[in-house]
Amino acid sequence: MAAVNLGSTGASGTAGTDAPRTDAAGTDAPATAHRGHKPAPAASAPCAIGAIVPGATPAAQQGAEHVTEPVAYDAILLAGFGGPEGQDDVIPFLRNVTSGRGIPDERLEEVAHHYRHFGGVSPINEQNRQLKAALEAELASRGIDLPVLWGNRNWDPYLNDALDEARAAGYSKLIAIATSAYSSYSSCRQYREDFADALADTGLGEGPDAIQIDKVRQFFDHPGFVRPFVEGVRDGIAGLEASVPGLDRTTEVEVLFATHSIPSTDAAKSGPAERGFGEGGAYAAQHLAVAEVVMREAGASDVPWQLVFQSRSGPPSMPWLEPDINDAIAELPAAGRKAVVIVPLGFVSDHMEVLWDLDNEALETAGEHGLAAVRVPTPGTHPAYVAGLVDLVLERVNGTPTADRPAVTELGPWYDVCRPGCCENVRLGFRPALAGIAP
Repeated sequence: MAAVNLGSTGASGTAGTDAPRTDAAGTDAPATAHRGHKPAPAASAPCAIGAIVPGATPAAQQGAEHVTEPVAYDAILLAGFGGPEGQDDVIPFLRNVTSGRGIPDERLEEVAHHYRHFGGVSPINEQNRQLKAALEAELASRGIDLPVLWGNRNWDPYLNDALDEARAAGYSKLIAIATSAYSSYSSCRQYREDFADALADTGLGEGPDAIQIDKVRQFFDHPGFVRPFVEGVRDGIAGLEASVPGLDRTTEVEVLFATHSIPSTDAAKSGPAERGFGEGGAYAAQHLAVAEVVMREAGASDVPWQLVFQSRSGPPSMPWLEPDINDAIAELPAAGRKAVVIVPLGFVSDHMEVLWDLDNEALETAGEHGLAAVRVPTPGTHPAYVAGLVDLVLERVNGTPTADRPAVTELGPWYDVCRPGCCENVRLGFRPALAGIAP
């Protein structure tokens, strides 16, 4: 259900991550150190460009952009960010997220209030349980015998646990779905690094029990991911028109497409360099392209819109993508706007950064500036989204030709195997990662 604020002074209702927005929990931490997951080294030597794709099935090892050889996978690996499920979990979870940065617990406690506010429980794990169940139901309805394993990067169940489960069941070929749709270090490559870490930690990267992990393409422009936002924008605008008499959608409404801000240097490195995406890299280009499609398909091409960012962290001296959503909202009245539709375009579910940064802070900002506001839903377990994820798996199972793969923007369909140097973290450098050509 959408969170709504009709111009009151407070928000009604309560962030690819679920970390709080704080410089203590940035997106550039190295791989997490936790139970069943070894601390990552501070740095490692870069891999040679053009090396055989590590940990991949034979069909993907040569690094084709789109793998059109069918693969008989044993199971699906649903990879999440993870989140605390009680007050006692909050600080250990934040230690995992910020591992390697030397941040004391006292500082972490200062930024734990987002979770404390909700009883120490992040909704993200329950949302992934629901997504897992929805995927299983969709697979069963199509007669597809593929079990779904679930592992997180930062909390129980960890990726290591999922790989141990795969080993116990005799599964050796996994196709991974990361719960993040776009290209950047934190939304794609960091997942791929954690896959590599998990294989190393469990000893399942080689030997007779070796497990191979491929990954579905980034699905930012897959119709199944986009359709829920189209419906949300259409319904959001219609709801505002119904609740604010005489509202002129062409001059008095603005749609804000919100996504997680990332360091500008990381944004510039997102996606393959040869595509020449410019200052914001593939990360910004993908969001902008999808937003344009959403507005067109929602029948809202006459409504003003812009891409905004939220949940930035890191020191103020470090440039991050802007504008911040709250700054953008504050400027709307001067442009003649009376209402705003907030679209969490960068997120797949209503996790903590949606509940806090949008339903709490952004809607409150809208109310303070006298704006009627609505926040539309994330895909969650929308039937089109769930079916789309299964379709993405079947692309690899069946070796679907590139021309037959759906994509609603000209940027896709995105790569099955990430290209050399894609989504570099400029502060940490390249670490071993699966599902892509080194480095």
